[in-house]
Amino acid sequence: MTTVEAAAGQGPPGTTAEEDGRVVEDSVADGELFTLIFDRYGEQVHAYLARRVGPDVAEDLTAETFFIAFRQRSRFDSHVGVVRAWLFGIATNLLRRHRRTETRRWRAMAKLPPPEIYGELEERAATQLTAQASRPRLAAALARLAPRDREAFLLVAFGDLTYDEAAKALGIAHGTVCSRIARARRRIRESLDHTDPRSVQ
Repeated sequence: MTTVEAAAGQGPPGTTAEEDGRVVEDSVADGELFTLIFDRYGEQVHAYLARRVGPDVAEDLTAETFFIAFRQRSRFDSHVGVVRAWLFGIATNLLRRHRRTETRRWRAMAKLPPPEIYGELEERAATQLTAQASRPRLAAALARLAPRDREAFLLVAFGDLTYDEAAKALGIAHGTVCSRIARARRRIRESLDHTDPRSVQ
């Protein structure tokens, strides 16, 4: 997804938020249409969940996210909601049952040694390895964040949602998302010795 598409709240190339909404609404009468929503967003939701709780748990949570979305599709209102944010909101709600799993995962990642560097490296390779070496500290910083700050930050950093989409996903005001992400970034930056957390993939 490009930055322009993300800013517009659009789905994959060739789709718009309005088209997604119509698909969900039409799927109330024809359930088969909902497979289009899975095709468009299944990989995005899974990737976001995998980065938070690992691929094994992510498989189950992705399936449950779309199962819940399918059951609740008649309640989706395209005039006030965006399908992508709606799906990430469901996924985030499911993640709350796995907070301990996620925190344990961040703490385990924080204990990983940095990669060893051999020989001469090109500048780009050195930059990538530096980023990799900072990941244990990033993991430790994420583990220390308040859950609500971590949720908002990771929806944007890992889920590639806009602030507005994150607000819709969490069911909170845009300003609240801004303050939570700002607080999370400040604390992470302090942990990383002023490394910009947005640069860590």
